[in-house]
Amino acid sequence: MKSRLAPIAIAVIAGLIFMAGYFVNDRHFLGSAHAAAPVASSEAPMASVALPDFAEIVASQGPAVVNISVTGTSQAPGLGIPDFGSDFPFPDFFRRFQIQPPQGKMPIQGQGSGFIVSSDGVVLTNAHVVADADEVLVRLTDKREYKAKVAGIDKQTDVAVLRIDAKDLPTVKIGDPQKVRVGEWAIAIGSPFGFENSVTAGIVSAKSRSLPAEGYVPFMQTDVAINPGNSGGPLFNTRGEVIGINSQIYSRNGGYQGLSFAIPIDVAMDVERQLLSKGKVTRGRLGILIQEVNQALADSFGLDSPKGALVASVEPNSPASRAGIQPGDVIIKFSGHEIGRSSELPPLVAGTAPGGDATVEIWRQGKAKQLSITVGDLKTADTGSKFDEASDKPSLALGLAVRPLRENEAVEADGVRGLKVEAVNDGPAAKAGIQAGDVILAVNGGSVTNGDELRERVSKAGNKLALLILRGDRKMYVPIKVG
Repeated sequence: MKSRLAPIAIAVIAGLIFMAGYFVNDRHFLGSAHAAAPVASSEAPMASVALPDFAEIVASQGPAVVNISVTGTSQAPGLGIPDFGSDFPFPDFFRRFQIQPPQGKMPIQGQGSGFIVSSDGVVLTNAHVVADADEVLVRLTDKREYKAKVAGIDKQTDVAVLRIDAKDLPTVKIGDPQKVRVGEWAIAIGSPFGFENSVTAGIVSAKSRSLPAEGYVPFMQTDVAINPGNSGGPLFNTRGEVIGINSQIYSRNGGYQGLSFAIPIDVAMDVERQLLSKGKVTRGRLGILIQEVNQALADSFGLDSPKGALVASVEPNSPASRAGIQPGDVIIKFSGHEIGRSSELPPLVAGTAPGGDATVEIWRQGKAKQLSITVGDLKTADTGSKFDEASDKPSLALGLAVRPLRENEAVEADGVRGLKVEAVNDGPAAKAGIQAGDVILAVNGGSVTNGDELRERVSKAGNKLALLILRGDRKMYVPIKVG
């Protein structure tokens, strides 16, 4: 009997020793960051980083964040789903945020967020929050309420400036978005779904994102939870400085899905400065259409990598034309800034004061060449006070890039004169089915042969108009609803 149990006892003892060794090794593994012998590695050890003190940031900066309530009698823009066309890879995902009733001509009530940038009552928010409001109410965290005046809006960047009659108000600290690194913590304070002064946190996911129909803003992407009602609220860094204005989300259902986008605060502050000092925002222009450079194009042009902005066409008598820029040139630098992607060029050009000089480095026939250019003025009516009727109705709101027909094109079109559609962006024309290559002959029966005529006829046509277009060899009328 004794001899039979011996092997079993030995096996049990061995098993216990093995298990004890396993747990000891496991505990040692868990604590090996402190106790294990150093292992040879070419990588430097990662530093231990403590979480930021979110509560301190909220306590110090939260009082300068406000809730904005608006009332009106018409549907505010940017609340539905922009139509980017059937070819856009992510249809109906980008949404602006604002809480309000369904579409229709009815009294509306909306909510958004904002923040105080000057103690004498200057508040920043999104343009789409207040663009069609009849009355704007600003509510502070201490329950004080003020009726606000819309000092100015800039639809191109979706920035609005409000004024309230108050003194000695708490203000936010302004940061530098250029110093923000991808992967840093970011904090949002706002009023999602009307829940005032809600705080969410995440990280900066990417910088300089270009979104459809938003060519003048290098958006900051985050995974901070942003929902309807957060529009116009501040995005903070870990030092409690505002680095952006929460503006858009990417969503299948209208709610947060991990992708939110903020307007860099330096862009917004420049808009604020211009609106308060001049009543409008001016932007530079070159007069070109550009496209992205892929690997195949880079190889064909002899570029060492896909970079820059390929010039697809040059508007006659434009700043670019006068400077010698030609179709087929690749703009690789603008005023010393390297252009990695084509989307990086429009904000740089727009940020240059009209009449100012810039240096453009182009790639032409396998060689780099520098050109000097005097930047033109980008005419737009999407700026100024909401209550200025002249500026509230854009003179050209079709979402088109057009140019006059050239002589050889007029001959091919049986001698007719008109405007050739070079590109169709997000807007009423795209929704109506206008395509690149169409020739616009008339607006509401009046002929058009240049951009000024088109702009004038569209501005006088009201909300509904009919374009006579030539597509191939067939003429047709296309009804368009503007606004």
